[in-house]
Amino acid sequence: MPYDISIIGLGRVGLPLALCFADRGLQVLGVDKNPDLLDSIRAGRMPFAESGTQELLDRVTAAGSLDLATRAADAAKAPNIVITLGTPSFSHIESDLSQVREALDDLLPVLRAGHALILRSTIAPGTTDFVAGYLEKRGALKVGEDIFVAHAPERIAAGRFLEEISTLPCIVAGVDEESTRRATSVFEVFDVPIVRTTPVQAELAKIWTNILRYATFALPNLLMMDCERFDANVFEVIDLINRDYPRGGIALPGLTAGSCLRKDFAFSEERSNAPGMLLAVSRVNEAVPLFLVEGVKRRIGSLASRKVAVLGLTFKRDTDDERDSLSPKLIRLLERELADVAVCDPHASTPTQPLEEAIRDADVVIVATNHSEFERPQAQRAILDSVGGDCLLVDPWNSLGTHQVFAFATEAAAMRPPAATWP
Repeated sequence: MPYDISIIGLGRVGLPLALCFADRGLQVLGVDKNPDLLDSIRAGRMPFAESGTQELLDRVTAAGSLDLATRAADAAKAPNIVITLGTPSFSHIESDLSQVREALDDLLPVLRAGHALILRSTIAPGTTDFVAGYLEKRGALKVGEDIFVAHAPERIAAGRFLEEISTLPCIVAGVDEESTRRATSVFEVFDVPIVRTTPVQAELAKIWTNILRYATFALPNLLMMDCERFDANVFEVIDLINRDYPRGGIALPGLTAGSCLRKDFAFSEERSNAPGMLLAVSRVNEAVPLFLVEGVKRRIGSLASRKVAVLGLTFKRDTDDERDSLSPKLIRLLERELADVAVCDPHASTPTQPLEEAIRDADVVIVATNHSEFERPQAQRAILDSVGGDCLLVDPWNSLGTHQVFAFATEAAAMRPPAATWP
């Protein structure tokens, strides 16, 4: 069967992209080595949550416009090859391109004149040029004449793929003019503005989009720690900063994590002219779990054999994505204090307890992820009805509406509206 495009890597970036291409009339070949993931897609089940994609998979399956394969070399059956593989960072603050290089090595023997290879993965500055040079060094085809190489960075937020693929401007950067034209022709199907630039500027734009968010969230987290030191209320201070002030805008604190935010600073840090600056940002965000545990101990003493309910296992609100979440780190720290930890997450794929079971007779309740379920009056009522007055509520997100990072249940109960207002 002739294919219009192939996608190598059917994770949370690649699979929704493949479905969107297929839903717009292209014949798509999706490639991934994970047999469980492929079995789920073949069975018509999305292997992870992403708003609207199950319906999209149903349509694409019915239309027969998405085929699957396990070998990267099979991607060469299409003239346009998009790589959406993971690019993690090593512990030594170094980007790991092993998955991308493995795919390139598999493709090299089967690449032919006319192929376009588009990097959609997050990559360090200079990687697109490296890929072009790698293909020329190890193959017989000339980039820009025989084959074409470009970068079109993914900038879509989790849970918003279908909305943003058709609204966000698409950055396209080829290593030469013809490579840019080929990549542009691929992404024009989404009818969004195409912004053409150089590969290194596209690479920088992508990683610094995430670095900006990571640093932005570190500021309120550091402020939260300062407020604890000075016995101040972080939510009141943030309100003072932001209220009716044109140069305010500081965010709320919380557990800042996720596979993009936690690793992407390394793409700059490994060659930084200010080494340590972004590591400091990382350390602030990484310190939040320990800050919360130490704050609990300052208020109630030893956690040995005390029940602690952790609400939230995923890295982000209302998603099932547990990658690089800080909740497991928080749980491990609590376990090292010999606490009895119960976990509830209505979205996580990892089995957890129902809310009522997790919070029953808890000595501490920590809101680790600000899922919308935890903000509902029913959840707040269930917590206050299930714990004693000396239970400590820990809520850096202010999901429970106590307007305090640490508040005892008696304080929260005093703020509780009359029973008639509860649904």
